[in-house]
Amino acid sequence: MLLRNNIPLTYIFGKIKTELLFVVAYSVGIVILYQNFHVTRISIPIAVPALLGTVISLLLAFRSNQAYDRWWEARIIWGAIVNDSRTLGRQIISFVENPYQLQEVERFKSKFIKRQIAWCNALSQGLRGFSSYKGLERYLDKDELDFVKNQRNVTVALLELHAMDLKKALHEGWINQYQQVELNKTLTALCNHMGGCERIKNTVFPVTYSKYISMSIHLFIVLLPFGLIEFFGYMEIPLVVAIAAFFLLVEKMAVHLQDPFENKPTDTPTTTICRTIERDLCQMLDDNKLYEDMPQVEKEGIGSYYIL
Repeated sequence: MLLRNNIPLTYIFGKIKTELLFVVAYSVGIVILYQNFHVTRISIPIAVPALLGTVISLLLAFRSNQAYDRWWEARIIWGAIVNDSRTLGRQIISFVENPYQLQEVERFKSKFIKRQIAWCNALSQGLRGFSSYKGLERYLDKDELDFVKNQRNVTVALLELHAMDLKKALHEGWINQYQQVELNKTLTALCNHMGGCERIKNTVFPVTYSKYISMSIHLFIVLLPFGLIEFFGYMEIPLVVAIAAFFLLVEKMAVHLQDPFENKPTDTPTTTICRTIERDLCQMLDDNKLYEDMPQVEKEGIGSYYIL
């Protein structure tokens, strides 16, 4: 996730470096041919690339809006995961009680809440294509770890362990049936959030739509020098490069936003959100040592300019 406002230009234009080199070479070549070879003096009315540019702008605006909607939906879902994780922790702390089995009840609460932290981290890692098992040994005991390692979907397995523990708590009399219903509602909400993330992850943005826009932009760039050369001469080069860079950057922005779980700087910051969830749930457990011992979030990509 991008952190700084002053993102370096080298990072911004590095995303379209290859395309810009082609545009520069192409526009320089058109100017040289136009100025030195009369047979190649071809120009077209400026209205032609202007009209094409207007149409492409509308298409890019629509695509950027759709891509941002996907990114924003992912952020809303993870905001709901934060809220429901806190709710689950609060419910476990306040609902589960038995003065005659105090130590066992406290172990139950600690194990349940740590498992919820593990669930959030497993979901974050799985969405980004990493191993969902990574780091779970910090939160799960040996039996739970062995159980989830034999399951294909780690997050579903962790929710299953949640449900089994709720059944045990009801059987032991630590919670009543009404409390079990409320806890199950929270687990259902978490399951729905997981499904929402998977839907965004697995729903591919229409490839043909992206391809048509990309082809239109390249056609616009090819025609643009012929519309400017007659009026601007050699000044056509920076104008073409600037206009092309604008369209290419907007397209690249939409491409990055449309996939919010691909471990890119524009991703939804799920690792940081998991860190927030862990901080709050450890506070409920009065176990700040677990939170403080968590390794610092690694920074990738452009160094200190973004954090996962």
